[in-house]
Amino acid sequence: MTRQISLSTIRDAATAVYQAAIRTPLVRLDLGPGRGAGPANLYLKLETLQPINSFKIRGAYNAVRQLAPDQLAEGVWTVSAGNAAQGVAFAARQAGARCSVLVMDTAPETKLGAIARLGAEIVKAPYDECWRTVETHGSDRMRGCFVHPFDDDRFISGNGTIGLEILEDLPDVDAIVAPLGGGGLLSGIAVAARALRPAVKIYAAEPETAAPLATSFEAGRAAHFPNWRASFVDGAGGKSVIATMWPLLRELVDASLVVALDEVVGAMRLVAERSRVIAEGAAACAVAAALSGRAGSGNVVAVVSGGNIDLGKFAELTGSCPRGELSRSG
Repeated sequence: MTRQISLSTIRDAATAVYQAAIRTPLVRLDLGPGRGAGPANLYLKLETLQPINSFKIRGAYNAVRQLAPDQLAEGVWTVSAGNAAQGVAFAARQAGARCSVLVMDTAPETKLGAIARLGAEIVKAPYDECWRTVETHGSDRMRGCFVHPFDDDRFISGNGTIGLEILEDLPDVDAIVAPLGGGGLLSGIAVAARALRPAVKIYAAEPETAAPLATSFEAGRAAHFPNWRASFVDGAGGKSVIATMWPLLRELVDASLVVALDEVVGAMRLVAERSRVIAEGAAACAVAAALSGRAGSGNVVAVVSGGNIDLGKFAELTGSCPRGELSRSG
């Protein structure tokens, strides 16, 4: 498989994605004294501020805008835990195309409500069926032109515009940490960042309940994660690294930083207290990984990928919640 992802394709995406997305700020998180090991400076890339409160609008718009008129006439569809569905639905509405989404039954009501408001048809399915669709690039239940939520060069190039923005705002960045679901976010950022600053380190953040990239690095091949469990981290941590994404991730990612669920909750709380930003579980994974010190001690950027979490669930998690409750989906 020959990939068409480069600094050139990402810069081309940057000429178009801002018709839908915004250029998000990079803000410094005040860690205060006595934090111990960790970055000297931690910056948050606030993709929570996108019109759909998630980075997915970038890749989705770049993919949909390049579809031919006859493809748009058929309608478009995607498979998602919620954020990609919103991105594709938003882009389809901009293009005047019908949209339907195969949505994982673990998706929170916040995401389902947002998808419905964008006018897309929602088809609920078990997580396993959705993940098979991700792996096979198809479903007998859906009709129209399939827009893959991450394994698509146009989608990845759109995501890469985040990397351009980070390097423009912080040219001396030492490391970038982003959550890994399928790898489309991390791959796009890595291609852009490495082209502009070859020495930058790129780290994936995965929850302890679902860390297939860490497992794949250990195995030296695309692998499934044993004993996968659903959790409130619904936007990261798939069941496997799909084979077509493995060569990209193997080449571009320095390591996967696996974090415990209570570390994710701590990061959610810290970001809310210090920055007044609501981060969903996947986004907080990146912050937790950066705070661990394993991404280095220099200028570290954590990509706060989205904020689409039910407010009740956010309050429950960031209040007093025993760790044993954290593995429940929500």
